[in-house]
Amino acid sequence: MDKSPIIVYPRTINHIAVSVTDLNSAVKWYKEVFGFIVVNGPVEFEADDSSLGIVARDIHGPNFRKMRMVWLSSGNQVGLEMFEYIDPKAERRIDNFEYWKSGFFHICVTDPNIEELCKRISDSGGRQRSRIWDVDPDKGYKIAFCEDPFGNVIEIYTHCYEQLVTSF
Repeated sequence: MDKSPIIVYPRTINHIAVSVTDLNSAVKWYKEVFGFIVVNGPVEFEADDSSLGIVARDIHGPNFRKMRMVWLSSGNQVGLEMFEYIDPKAERRIDNFEYWKSGFFHICVTDPNIEELCKRISDSGGRQRSRIWDVDPDKGYKIAFCEDPFGNVIEIYTHCYEQLVTSF
Protein backbone atom coordinates (compact mmCIF):
# COMPACT_ATOMS: atom_id res chain seq x y z
CA MET A 1 0.00 0.00 0.00
CA ASP A 2 1.38 3.43 -0.99
CA LYS A 3 2.18 5.57 2.06
CA SER A 4 3.20 8.68 0.12
CA PRO A 5 2.82 11.85 2.16
CA ILE A 6 -0.11 14.06 1.33
CA ILE A 7 1.15 17.32 -0.10
CA VAL A 8 -0.67 20.38 1.16
CA TYR A 9 -0.22 23.61 -0.76
CA PRO A 10 -2.08 26.92 -0.90
CA ARG A 11 -5.10 26.61 -3.16
CA THR A 12 -6.27 29.53 -5.24
CA ILE A 13 -9.60 31.25 -4.66
CA ASN A 14 -11.69 30.44 -7.72
CA HIS A 15 -14.76 32.58 -7.15
CA ILE A 16 -17.06 34.25 -4.66
CA ALA A 17 -20.85 34.14 -4.91
CA VAL A 18 -23.31 36.82 -3.85
CA SER A 19 -27.07 36.99 -3.84
CA VAL A 20 -28.75 40.16 -5.10
CA THR A 21 -32.34 41.31 -5.44
CA ASP A 22 -31.93 42.72 -8.97
CA LEU A 23 -29.43 40.87 -11.16
CA ASN A 24 -29.43 43.29 -14.10
CA SER A 25 -28.78 46.30 -11.86
CA ALA A 26 -26.10 44.45 -9.89
CA VAL A 27 -24.20 43.38 -13.00
CA LYS A 28 -24.33 46.92 -14.36
CA TRP A 29 -23.10 48.31 -11.01
CA TYR A 30 -20.16 45.89 -10.67
CA LYS A 31 -19.11 46.55 -14.28
CA GLU A 32 -19.29 50.33 -13.89
CA VAL A 33 -17.80 50.64 -10.38
CA PHE A 34 -15.15 47.87 -10.38
CA GLY A 35 -14.66 47.23 -14.09
CA PHE A 36 -15.53 43.54 -13.71
CA ILE A 37 -16.35 41.78 -16.98
CA VAL A 38 -19.20 39.42 -17.76
CA VAL A 39 -17.93 35.95 -18.62
CA ASN A 40 -21.33 34.28 -19.05
CA GLY A 41 -25.01 34.85 -18.49
CA PRO A 42 -27.52 35.68 -17.47
CA VAL A 43 -28.70 32.10 -17.34
CA GLU A 44 -31.97 30.96 -15.79
CA PHE A 45 -32.12 27.79 -13.71
CA GLU A 46 -35.37 26.11 -12.78
CA ALA A 47 -36.05 23.12 -10.53
CA ASP A 48 -37.21 20.85 -13.33
CA ASP A 49 -36.13 17.48 -14.70
CA SER A 50 -33.34 18.88 -16.90
CA SER A 51 -29.77 18.06 -15.85
CA LEU A 52 -29.17 21.67 -14.70
CA GLY A 53 -32.52 21.73 -12.92
CA ILE A 54 -31.67 18.57 -11.01
CA VAL A 55 -28.25 19.94 -10.04
CA ALA A 56 -29.71 23.30 -8.91
CA ARG A 57 -32.38 21.59 -6.79
CA ASP A 58 -29.78 19.28 -5.23
CA ILE A 59 -27.51 22.21 -4.32
CA HIS A 60 -30.22 24.61 -3.09
CA GLY A 61 -32.62 22.14 -1.49
CA PRO A 62 -36.30 21.29 -1.84
CA ASN A 63 -37.62 24.87 -1.55
CA PHE A 64 -35.68 26.06 -4.61
CA ARG A 65 -37.78 26.74 -7.69
CA LYS A 66 -36.09 29.32 -9.96
CA MET A 67 -33.09 31.68 -10.19
CA ARG A 68 -31.02 33.75 -12.60
CA MET A 69 -27.22 33.83 -12.56
CA VAL A 70 -24.32 35.78 -14.12
CA TRP A 71 -20.59 35.00 -13.96
CA LEU A 72 -18.20 37.97 -13.71
CA SER A 73 -14.41 38.13 -13.55
CA SER A 74 -12.12 40.50 -11.65
CA GLY A 75 -8.75 41.90 -12.75
CA ASN A 76 -6.90 38.89 -11.33
CA GLN A 77 -9.40 36.36 -12.70
CA VAL A 78 -11.13 35.61 -9.41
CA GLY A 79 -14.75 35.02 -10.34
CA LEU A 80 -17.79 36.73 -8.87
CA GLU A 81 -21.00 34.77 -9.28
CA MET A 82 -24.21 36.74 -8.89
CA PHE A 83 -27.51 35.07 -8.12
CA GLU A 84 -31.02 36.51 -8.21
CA TYR A 85 -33.47 34.10 -6.67
CA ILE A 86 -36.90 34.32 -8.27
CA ASP A 87 -38.73 31.57 -6.40
CA PRO A 88 -38.37 31.85 -3.49
CA LYS A 89 -37.87 35.58 -4.13
CA ALA A 90 -34.58 37.16 -3.05
CA GLU A 91 -34.84 39.45 -0.02
CA ARG A 92 -32.35 42.02 1.19
CA ARG A 93 -31.06 41.31 4.68
CA ILE A 94 -32.03 43.86 7.30
CA ASP A 95 -28.72 43.46 9.14
CA ASN A 96 -26.14 42.68 6.46
CA PHE A 97 -23.09 42.81 8.73
CA GLU A 98 -23.62 40.10 11.32
CA TYR A 99 -19.87 39.66 11.81
CA TRP A 100 -20.40 37.82 15.10
CA LYS A 101 -22.12 34.94 13.28
CA SER A 102 -20.03 32.35 11.49
CA GLY A 103 -19.83 32.33 7.72
CA PHE A 104 -18.55 34.60 4.97
CA PHE A 105 -19.38 38.25 5.55
CA HIS A 106 -17.50 40.37 3.01
CA ILE A 107 -15.38 40.42 -0.12
CA CYS A 108 -12.32 42.61 -0.56
CA VAL A 109 -11.02 44.43 -3.62
CA THR A 110 -7.70 46.22 -4.04
CA ASP A 111 -7.51 49.76 -5.38
CA PRO A 112 -4.64 52.19 -4.73
CA ASN A 113 -7.05 55.13 -5.01
CA ILE A 114 -9.28 54.14 -2.12
CA GLU A 115 -10.79 57.62 -1.73
CA GLU A 116 -11.98 57.70 -5.34
CA LEU A 117 -13.41 54.17 -5.18
CA CYS A 118 -15.28 54.89 -1.92
CA LYS A 119 -16.76 57.99 -3.52
CA ARG A 120 -17.72 56.09 -6.68
CA ILE A 121 -19.43 53.42 -4.57
CA SER A 122 -21.37 56.04 -2.59
CA ASP A 123 -22.26 58.09 -5.69
CA SER A 124 -23.63 55.03 -7.49
CA GLY A 125 -26.11 53.74 -4.90
CA GLY A 126 -23.80 51.93 -2.51
CA ARG A 127 -22.48 53.38 0.73
CA GLN A 128 -19.29 53.81 2.68
CA ARG A 129 -19.69 51.94 6.00
CA SER A 130 -16.49 53.11 7.69
CA ARG A 131 -13.91 55.83 7.52
CA ILE A 132 -10.83 55.27 5.41
CA TRP A 133 -8.28 54.04 7.93
CA ASP A 134 -4.51 54.56 7.64
CA VAL A 135 -3.41 51.22 9.08
CA ASP A 136 0.25 51.95 8.33
CA PRO A 137 0.70 55.65 7.46
CA ASP A 138 4.45 55.20 6.80
CA LYS A 139 3.68 52.78 3.98
CA GLY A 140 0.41 54.34 2.81
CA TYR A 141 -1.62 51.23 3.65
CA LYS A 142 -5.32 52.08 3.95
CA ILE A 143 -8.57 50.15 4.33
CA ALA A 144 -12.27 50.99 4.28
CA PHE A 145 -15.57 49.13 4.39
CA CYS A 146 -18.38 49.88 1.95
CA GLU A 147 -21.41 48.04 0.61
CA ASP A 148 -23.01 47.65 -2.77
CA PRO A 149 -26.58 48.87 -3.43
CA PHE A 150 -27.85 45.34 -2.63
CA GLY A 151 -26.41 45.15 0.89
CA ASN A 152 -23.28 43.08 0.21
CA VAL A 153 -20.29 44.24 2.26
CA ILE A 154 -17.10 45.15 0.36
CA GLU A 155 -13.76 45.91 1.99
CA ILE A 156 -11.15 47.91 0.08
CA TYR A 157 -7.36 47.60 0.50
CA THR A 158 -4.93 50.01 -1.12
CA HIS A 159 -2.26 47.32 -1.39
CA CYS A 160 -2.07 43.58 -1.95
CA TYR A 161 -3.13 41.22 0.79
CA GLU A 162 0.35 40.10 1.88
CA GLN A 163 1.69 43.64 2.13
CA LEU A 164 -1.22 45.01 4.11
CA VAL A 165 -1.83 42.22 6.62
CA THR A 166 1.83 41.96 7.61
CA SER A 167 1.70 45.57 8.80
CA PHE A 168 -0.52 44.69 11.79
